[in-house]
Amino acid sequence: MTRYDILTAVPTAFHRDGALDIEGSRAIFRFVADSGNEGAFVLGTTGEFPAVDAEEFAAIVEAALAELQGRMRVVVHVGRPSTFEAVRLTRIARELGAVEFAALTPYYLRATDDAIFDYYRAVSDAVGDGRLYVYIYPARSGNPVSPELLVRLAELPNVVGAKISELSLDDIAAYRAVVPADFDLYTGADRDLIAAVEVGAQGVVSGVSSVTPKPFRALADAGRAGDAAAIVAAQAAVDDVVALIGGDMARMKEAYRVLDVVDTHCRMAIAEPSAAERTAVAEVVAAHR
Repeated sequence: MTRYDILTAVPTAFHRDGALDIEGSRAIFRFVADSGNEGAFVLGTTGEFPAVDAEEFAAIVEAALAELQGRMRVVVHVGRPSTFEAVRLTRIARELGAVEFAALTPYYLRATDDAIFDYYRAVSDAVGDGRLYVYIYPARSGNPVSPELLVRLAELPNVVGAKISELSLDDIAAYRAVVPADFDLYTGADRDLIAAVEVGAQGVVSGVSSVTPKPFRALADAGRAGDAAAIVAAQAAVDDVVALIGGDMARMKEAYRVLDVVDTHCRMAIAEPSAAERTAVAEVVAAHR
């Protein structure tokens, strides 16, 4: 059966001074748990993972599993520039009870295909009997994954799929053409659920769905029903939200303030919304909550 999974990329809550707000993060997890989405993607790009240390990582994963497990899938992102750190975080998350993991390719320094393969082999070993997704984001990592390399990675134990960010639908189709039929592909483009499924993906990892899940659920339901008119209407609503909020974590956090979930801020160097942008966020949230 064709799938239209929505995995919510979850923001991490921080206080205004940058300190981790673990109770605020729990409030966000509880909000996401009520979304009806199939899963949560924790400590990915939307979760500001590069700004989180190992101790904070453990606290966030523990909170996510406590609030989300039993309600939806929980995919914990463990990617780091070094194999050592990625394996370390994988073991921490696994000890806390995580069973699904994602790892961005090594980043900052360029790596050869063989070095990337060795990195994922080590993370796969650390995952044990869990499930591991390759996180492909060359615009941020600087390290692309060719279809040929993804085929090699798909042969590793526990590597069951890939999340693909800022690549084209043609790129997703190229991956689909060479990986096994049961290998899951997720687009990282919030608005591309229907288009990505049409070229062989199983769903989307969406940060915007963390604050306005309703239009995303409507789009997934319309896709499953094959209702062309409903798809057009739901796609328009998704496009409306994505056009304003997009991948901007500060705007997502403004939406959480509007929704009275938590007053939260970004730790990374992300500009706060202007007064006009705050008004626009409030309007789009009111229209689609």
